[in-house]
Amino acid sequence: MIQFLLNQRLVSEQDLDPNTTILNYLRQNQRRCGTKEGCASGDCGACTVTLGHVDQGKMRYQTVNSCLTFVSHLQGKQLISVEDLRQPEGLHGVQQAMVDCHASQCGFCTPGFVMSIFTLQKNGGGHHQQIEQALAGNLCRCTGYRPIVDAARQACALAQQDSFDRQEAATVAQLLTLQTPEMQEINHRGNRCLLPKTVKQLSDALLAHPQAKLLAGGTDLALQVTQRGEALPLLIALDQIDELKHCTLSDDEMVLGAGTSLSNCWQWLEEGIPALTQILARFASQQIRNLGTLGGNIGNASPIGDMPPMLLALDASLILQQGDSQRRLPLDDFFLSYRKTALREGEFIRAVVIPRAMIAQHFRAWKVSKRREDDISAVFAAFTLATDDAGCISSVRIAFGGMAETPRRAHHCEQQLLGQMLTTTTVESACRALEQDFQPLSDFRASAAYRLQLAKNLLRRYHATLSGELTVTEVSDYVL
Repeated sequence: MIQFLLNQRLVSEQDLDPNTTILNYLRQNQRRCGTKEGCASGDCGACTVTLGHVDQGKMRYQTVNSCLTFVSHLQGKQLISVEDLRQPEGLHGVQQAMVDCHASQCGFCTPGFVMSIFTLQKNGGGHHQQIEQALAGNLCRCTGYRPIVDAARQACALAQQDSFDRQEAATVAQLLTLQTPEMQEINHRGNRCLLPKTVKQLSDALLAHPQAKLLAGGTDLALQVTQRGEALPLLIALDQIDELKHCTLSDDEMVLGAGTSLSNCWQWLEEGIPALTQILARFASQQIRNLGTLGGNIGNASPIGDMPPMLLALDASLILQQGDSQRRLPLDDFFLSYRKTALREGEFIRAVVIPRAMIAQHFRAWKVSKRREDDISAVFAAFTLATDDAGCISSVRIAFGGMAETPRRAHHCEQQLLGQMLTTTTVESACRALEQDFQPLSDFRASAAYRLQLAKNLLRRYHATLSGELTVTEVSDYVL
């Protein structure tokens, strides 16, 4: 059984298919049709809802794509849909701002925009960059973003106490009563989802059910249900395991829990690795980053994932756990072939470790895609480099996504650079070596020849950046 608050109403669900998305649950089970389905793939934001959870005695809110979020994610949280914004005195301030600024056109996308602005307002945001990030995952097919942005500015600038503020203490108290240390389960007609609360419960459950699918954020896994029409008979949800979200920093290394959301990675790494967090600004949308996890982005072994190339360049390793045993594996050895990894039966990613020595080196990363926001890479490149006292390259790591069946380092290219001065001649030799490292495929994002040329040009760009010939203030400005 799972329990959560639908606005302020306690809901308990036992006989519920764990393949049900929050979108379908709202529309079919609760008859709340304000939340719309636009794409069922997390691209348009029409289905955006708000989830609230308790953080240090206060309510914290996040937007999620309800079309990609399974109902198991609701355990112990507050679910707020557009219907809940109605206030005793009338419209919520966000809704009134949408009216005042004439920000609704056909209206289909409007509920998603309203929920994104509402969440931004509740979290105290409102400056231009925050508004852009909050709305980047919401698509208006009629165009007209100017009045929507104006509505966001007005709603945040004129925020007043609402029913959620007045009921916060009661909401916190009620959500705290829903926390339980026991592993929970929901099932319906043979489809099951286990909700462990500790790493021990997870490791035991996965040993007992090695065929189970691990459900972290689910932003990729859910597509099997929403796009392919498949059923996932046995899931083990990781969202309730706080141990997987712990991040620590020592003199030698940075350890990031595999369950850390990409939004939290952004906050955690912002000062230490600013080039990485700049890339995260282009990682899908805020709704996706709120759900998607670091471990999930690695574990799905996509050849076009954004985090693996950066982590390869940073010489990251993984802490893997099977039962009570742990092992440490270099990320270099994790990806075996397309969507295949070195994970053993019953094993899972517990944490990602980044050596602090790598953070101090010249790390840069660039993502090339057809759109600046919310798009998948055609080519992703990440570079680190260090030189000795004589100015020769003493260490170098170069990794790419979108160039092979897995995220992969460019070993021939690295060898051409190692021990050399970083000059135009050296870089051109390294560019030619990329032809030995990669034979990319052609697809609808880019041709093989274009991908290879992009990889070479990004290496040239790295050289130009380090030499001072090119000054780049943002890494998010590179699109096809």
